[in-house]
Amino acid sequence: MAMIGFRQERPARVARNSLAGRAALPAATRGRARWGRALLLIGLVLPLVAGLALLFGYVRFASGIVAREPVAVPRTDAIVVVTGGSQRVGDAIGLLGAERGSRLLISGVNEKTGREELARLIPSARELLSCCVDLDYRARNTIGNAIEARRWVRGHGFRSLLVVTSNYHMPRTIAEFAHAMPGLRLVPHPVVTDQIDTGGWWYRWSTIRVLVPEYGKYLAARLRSTIETDPETSRLSIIIGGRKPVSAVPTEFLGPEHERRSQLKNSHHDG
Repeated sequence: MAMIGFRQERPARVARNSLAGRAALPAATRGRARWGRALLLIGLVLPLVAGLALLFGYVRFASGIVAREPVAVPRTDAIVVVTGGSQRVGDAIGLLGAERGSRLLISGVNEKTGREELARLIPSARELLSCCVDLDYRARNTIGNAIEARRWVRGHGFRSLLVVTSNYHMPRTIAEFAHAMPGLRLVPHPVVTDQIDTGGWWYRWSTIRVLVPEYGKYLAARLRSTIETDPETSRLSIIIGGRKPVSAVPTEFLGPEHERRSQLKNSHHDG
């Protein structure tokens, strides 16, 4: 009978000893344990919330891309087209011919491309190219396009701008232009091509492969604009783009025209 009583009494004694051990733990130790559990929970929840926020943002970004070019285009003081596709330049020159702006800046032109090359591509635009089109060779990326466009706008005193670029590139372009030129009226003119079906942003891999990186660049542009006031003195733009957004070489020393002038000058010296 004594042994039976001893066996019944032991679990209760062990439980009392365990409770006493817990009570004996220092308050700091119990606090650290609670903080550890809280941090673990935060570490699990935060990535999930961030991932959902990015996914929701991408859905808004991609579904908001214009799928059709505007029929009615308002008149502005001038037009800027960001290079990256031949259709962009063609549409911009067409808008200039339709008097949607008094002058056109083609920003980010390849150094080997001059007015003659553009005239050969678009023969009907030869007269406009000689009178009302400026070529920018210095811009290296979208940030550079905004910087060069700002210099051009200030030089001519324009107050409104028709911005021409691809539809998927338009949100980032407008963000950069608005950051560089606050107060200027910007009118987007998205160019739609058959090469990228923006309607397939959620199921077509060829479209997702273009839009997801573009969405990341758009977020970086928006974030940078909240931190830095002037893109021309931006350090983040160099980090993001891997180089300065604008070439350090002056405009007069870039492009085929400069090469032809140099060749003529050298031939005169040789003669």
